Amino acid sequence: MPVRIAIPEPTSSDPEYNQRALPQYLEALKAAGAEPVVVPLNETQERVAKLLAGVEGVLLPGSKFDVDPERYGEAREPECAADDPARTSADELLLQDAFNLRKPILAICHGTQNLNVWRGGTLIQDLKTAVNHRPGREVVKAHPVEIAKESRLSAILPAPKSGNTETADIAVNSSHHQAIRKAGDNLRVTAVSSGDGVIEAVELDAPDHFVVGVQWHPERTYAQSKFSRAIFSAFVEAAAAWQPPEIDSAKSEC
Repeated sequence: MPVRIAIPEPTSSDPEYNQRALPQYLEALKAAGAEPVVVPLNETQERVAKLLAGVEGVLLPGSKFDVDPERYGEAREPECAADDPARTSADELLLQDAFNLRKPILAICHGTQNLNVWRGGTLIQDLKTAVNHRPGREVVKAHPVEIAKESRLSAILPAPKSGNTETADIAVNSSHHQAIRKAGDNLRVTAVSSGDGVIEAVELDAPDHFVVGVQWHPERTYAQSKFSRAIFSAFVEAAAAWQPPEIDSAKSEC
């Protein structure tokens, strides 16, 4: 039986965006050997809880909406787009379940930003750098990122050709105007944009819990990029190996 991965709908109010974006995530998960379980954003918490009881991992996708800056203690800037409260609520339910039970998490773009804010981090509301972080959905190699050595991402990369012992460089696609400013609790920065230092990936600093968030879109380049395929494969492998945490019988009898 394939491993089951929960994924919320990207938005609660734009069916056209969902129809364009969601299939790429589902196809990447299926190609990696997983069975996607789509979480509708209009479901009750009780129904979502039932869906989560049958999954081994969580994927938080991108979105056309931004994260509400009030969640990280800032006033909204004019460049900050509207937020999507229903998507936020779904992400928080999925994150809580995954962290409680140590289920693997892969977060992508908006999903990474939601993960970071949920962990107490902050965001840059609108990037203003020389690097174009939103060149278009069809651009496969938008800019290079430096991936930290001894990270989960570096473990699935080929050895760096430059011989650099600290980082490995690889080109990624890009489609975001916000980014992480301060990493959340126990999140380690594991990739930055080579040209401007913008944070491009974070990972939970816990070797026994797979939590990876990337700002780029590996689901869009699954067919063209070995690295994109490797990210999904590593995530699905971690989900396949997941086991519910053991219950302390002594505590349960108290």
